[in-house]
Amino acid sequence: MTTIGDRVREARLAAGLSQTALAGNAFSPSYISLIEAGHREPTDAALTVLAERLGTTLEFLKHGDDGPNEARTRLELDYARLDLASGDASGAVHRISGLDLSVITPALRSEVLTTLARAHEMTGELEAAITILEPLLAETQGRNDQLRAAVLTTALVGCYLEAGDLHRAVEVGERTLADLDTADLVGTDEHLRLASTVLWAYVERGDLLYATHRASELVRLAESLGTPRGRGSVYWNAALVAEQRRDYELAQRYTERALALLSEGEPDRDLPRLRVNYAWLLLRSDPADPRGALEQIDLAQPGLAAAGSTVDVARLQVERSRAHLLLGDVPAAEVDARAALTALGEAPRLEAATAHLALGDVLAARGDQDGAAAAYRWGADMLGMMAATRHSAGVWRELGDRYLRRGDVDEAAKAYDRALREAGFQPSVPTGTPHQTWSLG
Repeated sequence: MTTIGDRVREARLAAGLSQTALAGNAFSPSYISLIEAGHREPTDAALTVLAERLGTTLEFLKHGDDGPNEARTRLELDYARLDLASGDASGAVHRISGLDLSVITPALRSEVLTTLARAHEMTGELEAAITILEPLLAETQGRNDQLRAAVLTTALVGCYLEAGDLHRAVEVGERTLADLDTADLVGTDEHLRLASTVLWAYVERGDLLYATHRASELVRLAESLGTPRGRGSVYWNAALVAEQRRDYELAQRYTERALALLSEGEPDRDLPRLRVNYAWLLLRSDPADPRGALEQIDLAQPGLAAAGSTVDVARLQVERSRAHLLLGDVPAAEVDARAALTALGEAPRLEAATAHLALGDVLAARGDQDGAAAAYRWGADMLGMMAATRHSAGVWRELGDRYLRRGDVDEAAKAYDRALREAGFQPSVPTGTPHQTWSLG
């Protein structure tokens, strides 16, 4: 059992204060020494002053984790985490929103807010998650807690990636990576996971050459310093880079390695998300392996249903729809495509555009050409409302392939042109000025 003196001493050391600095003008250093040694019982008034200087609460200094506010908040936090584990992210948001965070220690407050941000992210409320994580990261960096800052930054970069703000994702991630380098924390799990997440931001931004170089460096670093979990994160993101280069064979090797490494640790949503990515690869290999893809999706389903975000589950449903379609099960493919669209809603998301394409493929296979055309148009409209990325360029290219397959050459040409523009290729032939026109033929 810790005493008041123990807690004062631990809080003082965590704050980086000497006994003289903690005493300030209100107490003598010898008084602080007597408290820490257990030879003096401070009054509540004295503890209130000390708590403010130590960045904690009077209750914590008096009672530790057994104080009523701390104990009540920890109980509610445990229930909120159970809500997340059971897939009830909205319930977790409601539970945490009713807590008074002003009466608990900063460390517990950080835990609570991190869980709340995770719940918002799982419900697709990315702006709310970012609003929580940005100031929380600034506070953590102010305390020079670099490893905790890396964890928060990884979550924040993930939110910015999902929201499409690639510049901010890279900016925030690189700043924390530089801090980890200065603190000699390169090669830790927290560093490898963050570096791997930032790697994907470069891919999405179109910096594929740099991302390939960075991926090779991370693989070497992870193999020499990383734990299985850290190495698994690196291999996963290196696989994503290989995918973008259309090197599906290398991407499969990296993904299989990542699966083996991440399977060694405690289960979380990383492993089922990786299985969905592996299913994506199997559906695009030559020849495609839809049965293998469905096997991976079946393994991923329970984990994502319990702890995945709306987007995670929708991605699973889209890939399952594609697998069923390749196997000729059109009704099952339609059920999954429509379920993904229902989950994602009508907000302009890249995943929603992809789901519309999947539904169009199902309707075309069913013989409903008008319905397929409408689904493809919906996908095109959604893509047109989003910022250009390498990923969106790939979806435009897929849309062009579908128009071409339908014989709609004009729409195919527009989609291919948009794909090239979003990949960074601008027209090389002038299209005319007020004083000059160009024609071909």
